[in-house]
Amino acid sequence: MKTLFTEVRPGGNLRAPFDLVHATDTHFTYGDERDGEKKVKHAKGRSEVFGGQQEIWIAYAEATARALKAPIVHTGDLIDFVSQANLDRAKRFFDENDVALVTAGNHEFAIYIGDGEKENAEYRNRSLATVQSYFPNDIRFYAREMGGVKLIGMDNGYYRFDGWQLERLKQEAADGMPILLFLHNPIYTPELHEALTHGNPTCCSYLVGVPEELTRHYPPDRLEQQAADAVTLETVDYIKSCPLIRAVFTGHLHCDAETMLTETLPQYVTSMTTARVIQVR
Repeated sequence: MKTLFTEVRPGGNLRAPFDLVHATDTHFTYGDERDGEKKVKHAKGRSEVFGGQQEIWIAYAEATARALKAPIVHTGDLIDFVSQANLDRAKRFFDENDVALVTAGNHEFAIYIGDGEKENAEYRNRSLATVQSYFPNDIRFYAREMGGVKLIGMDNGYYRFDGWQLERLKQEAADGMPILLFLHNPIYTPELHEALTHGNPTCCSYLVGVPEELTRHYPPDRLEQQAADAVTLETVDYIKSCPLIRAVFTGHLHCDAETMLTETLPQYVTSMTTARVIQVR
């Protein structure tokens, strides 16, 4: 476990300094008889993937937030797959903590991991209503104001943005308030892509908005999963060009990283074992 401190100076009319604790990719892996024997076995196997450490990770973030009297922002994959036990555990997390914002990840809507199902809108919609009913805010797009800064969470867990999300983002930016943007999947930068693929063109980087000349070398299933469509590229361009967006915070990669989307727009990637303290000053 570790704590990282990231200072953001949003400018604008910041009323008072405040802190946020960024947590992500907790991957709760609970299952019980309510979902049947198959889900119980699945839960056991998935827990072993993470070494059964998930409660330690989230407890560290919670303790960090309590010590600072700071709200938590969580950027997805709070649950590893859909089960009643996982949803109950997620609700307890929200009930016991001051959670300013939570976004969906690519696991929030997974019925079983590795079942060969294509992660698309149809698949997501099978469980969206059920999952959403246990989460405190809209996990596909949510905006709130805090201290003169707007916090916005957008779901890009399936490597794409929707047109309505772009329009909502533009609407939220219309009032001129500085924005901190929270996503699950990081946005492509050449440096991050190179680090994740180790220069191997057939490896995929699991980033959003990767140029077509790079994704064309991906394996067919990953190409279908991660190739950026026109709306996604337009959204990425807007995020990069919007002067009100002061920083982007993401997860998904299970590592810590800092990269620049533009000369003035930083992107921070946080791992599941890290509590990133965002110091808004």
